[in-house]
Amino acid sequence: MFSDIRTKIRGMWTLHSLRARLFIIILVVGAIPGILMRYGIMENYEDHAIQLRTNTVQTQLKILANHLIRYNYLQDNSSEVIGAELDMLSNLYDGRVLIIGGNFKVVKDTYGISEGKTIISEEVIRSFGNVSLSNYDKNHGYIEMTTPITETVKVMKDDGEVEEVVVRGVMLTSISSDSITTTMDILNRKAIILEALMFLVILVIALVLSNVLTKPFAHVTQAINEVKAGYTDETISVPDYSETIHIVDAFNHLLARMKVLDDSRQEFVANVSHELKTPLTSMKVLADSLLADPDAPAEMYREFLSDITAEIDRENQIITDLLALVKMDKKATPMNISSVSINDLTELICKRLRPIARKKDIEVVFESLRPVTAEVDEVKMTLIINNLVENAIKYNVEHGSVKIVLDADHQMFSLEVSDTGIGIPQDSLEHIYERFYRVDKSHSREIGGTGLGLAITKNAILLHRGSITVSSVEGEGTTFLVKIPLTHIAG
Repeated sequence: MFSDIRTKIRGMWTLHSLRARLFIIILVVGAIPGILMRYGIMENYEDHAIQLRTNTVQTQLKILANHLIRYNYLQDNSSEVIGAELDMLSNLYDGRVLIIGGNFKVVKDTYGISEGKTIISEEVIRSFGNVSLSNYDKNHGYIEMTTPITETVKVMKDDGEVEEVVVRGVMLTSISSDSITTTMDILNRKAIILEALMFLVILVIALVLSNVLTKPFAHVTQAINEVKAGYTDETISVPDYSETIHIVDAFNHLLARMKVLDDSRQEFVANVSHELKTPLTSMKVLADSLLADPDAPAEMYREFLSDITAEIDRENQIITDLLALVKMDKKATPMNISSVSINDLTELICKRLRPIARKKDIEVVFESLRPVTAEVDEVKMTLIINNLVENAIKYNVEHGSVKIVLDADHQMFSLEVSDTGIGIPQDSLEHIYERFYRVDKSHSREIGGTGLGLAITKNAILLHRGSITVSSVEGEGTTFLVKIPLTHIAG
């Protein structure tokens, strides 16, 4: 029992399970946006914080650059005021400030290790062109900035005295970004905790939704299992989704079809039992009559034995027809396909059956509109034509007629068999291909037959991928129309 439960649970939560797939989809769709949002917010915060820190320091550096010009610091770096400002700036941002003069020599280094040295770099050269630059080195955790030290001077030109901005030096500043990194780490930890809580919530939602969304399919499965456990006539209804409606409709149609097949099977068994038992009963009655009268004349013995022989022949014919029908019901029925002249085959069958027709003064006419050669199973094709023509003779009236018309187009040939017989009631037309079905059972007993002829005929036609239709007027006659492809279509 427990192993069955474990197997069922594993089946519900394998990747082939719709529930498991829905769970994964909901989980992924819910979790990925949160992760992407966290990374996006952290990246955006870092960019914004670096830009804000850079702008703030650049503003202070420009103010400091003006002080450097005012105190002529590039020529005399003994000003305590400027020194205090530089130290304060360096300590505030945990950084380093280098004052570079016009000759690329370091005038002041807040670390006190590079004074008097020459510094030539791309950033310094570009800054001497009055360009402020900044660069964030994420790996080493600092922001490097170059700020030009400018002075506005008056210059005499041809059009008079004009003001020009002259770059006297450059401030090369490096400040630490550790405080930003520390803040980001704190925010990241809080975001991860929040993300974990959200993930748990999404996990619960995914579990609930996957169960709720697949519940209608569980109802369908339960109904199918009930049918498997014991046949039920009840239809099911699961209107939750359009998909379940389609599945349930198909299932209900299947259920109805199963009921029809079950009823048909029961009726078939009953009919077979009846048809096989009737000749045996007749033979037993005849045999018992002979045994009860040991002094019966020889003429009675001959008459009764003749009747017993007829009943045996009838029993044998029923069994033969049943075997033929069972063979045709099998999908793997072999087809011995060959090229056959339908004209010659039909003419031969008509020739065989005309003596039977003459007993009732029935005229059998075969009309061929064109020569027809088709790829068919000759034995089964003979069975089709023979059954239709023989039925047209059997269920005809005296002095009546049977007409067979053969025609063809470029794809199919048609065989029309019409008679002037007793006809078939309209309410019986849809049942005539059922096994053992007889329109008029009393009349059929007089005529003979097993009630399997049309069922065998239709099966043989279907094996050829053909079709059969019937039209009839009661008291006037019946017409069967058979259409079969000229070229065999393999199944």
